[in-house]
Amino acid sequence: MRHRTTHDRHRLIVWSAGRNAVIVACAIAWTLGAIPPPAIAQVQWKMATEYPESNISGVGLATFGKFLATHTHGLVTTANGFNNEMKIGAGEMSQAAQDRRIDGGDAFAGPLEAFDPIFGLATLPFVVQSVDAARAVNAKARPLYERALAARGLKLLYITIWPATGLWSDRPLKGVEDLSALSVRTYDRTSTEVMRSVGADAQNLSFNEAVARIKAHKLNAVLTSGDGGAGRNLWDDLRHFTPINYAIPISIAFIRQDAFEALPKDTQDQVESAAAETGQSQLGLLANRTAENYARMRANGVSIDEPASPALIAALKKAGSGPIADWQTKVSAEAVAILEWADRQ
Repeated sequence: MRHRTTHDRHRLIVWSAGRNAVIVACAIAWTLGAIPPPAIAQVQWKMATEYPESNISGVGLATFGKFLATHTHGLVTTANGFNNEMKIGAGEMSQAAQDRRIDGGDAFAGPLEAFDPIFGLATLPFVVQSVDAARAVNAKARPLYERALAARGLKLLYITIWPATGLWSDRPLKGVEDLSALSVRTYDRTSTEVMRSVGADAQNLSFNEAVARIKAHKLNAVLTSGDGGAGRNLWDDLRHFTPINYAIPISIAFIRQDAFEALPKDTQDQVESAAAETGQSQLGLLANRTAENYARMRANGVSIDEPASPALIAALKKAGSGPIADWQTKVSAEAVAILEWADRQ
């Protein structure tokens, strides 16, 4: 083996010093932005909603996608399927996420009661009667929603509060007796039970199924907000809307927990910021949403029959007492306490 000479050792020292200088120079260049850092793979989340982009649920998903791209500098984006484009209803969304057919979405909360009764809170009849009360109730319930989703490997992003639920119909509803003439789409187990109790033929259906049955003259009424109906042009067939203020429901936007946790910590923080900003934007949207919907509805020939008959409201409230009592037997003491708080408002 050849021994290194003094000359060889000198050359090695010079080479090492030069190499270290290059490494330091590159680090400085990255810091100053002179050359870009190594690229991080972009992520696109596939997200679904049953509702059109013009509906409050669709607006939320589009808004989240915009804020997400901005906050993460384009690292995380969304591919949104509006108007049930992905053929996944709200009640199927959590399973679709677990099966990795989607990464997340915005689901109307009522059907989620199938896997946890806490999601029936917002659609309990005549419990929440103002937007302020809805905000407070859902703020109290958010940790419970988060736990229920986490048990299925899902992360809550933001909550959208909808305008109040009313009844779209092909005829005016002047009294209790008119309810028995309705073949009505309902949106969860509780509303189905309530409408059947007052004599209606109630069917718990997704919105797409409901629209198809209206067109086929198999339904003549839909329980939903002005927002839900206006987004689907229900005025083509149902020319009356009775604002019964049945409930102020919500939809829940979520993402798979593993998809979120696969992101770097700073990107996770950016996702959280985008979700929080979307939630605030949705609340701001709600402020004028009912008035805007009513204006569109009237412009398209809908008669908004207000105020609703007191006898009709009384009959619906009486029919709702049983399902509310039943719900309380299925949920935690925490959830019951929230309901009791709401009742006192």
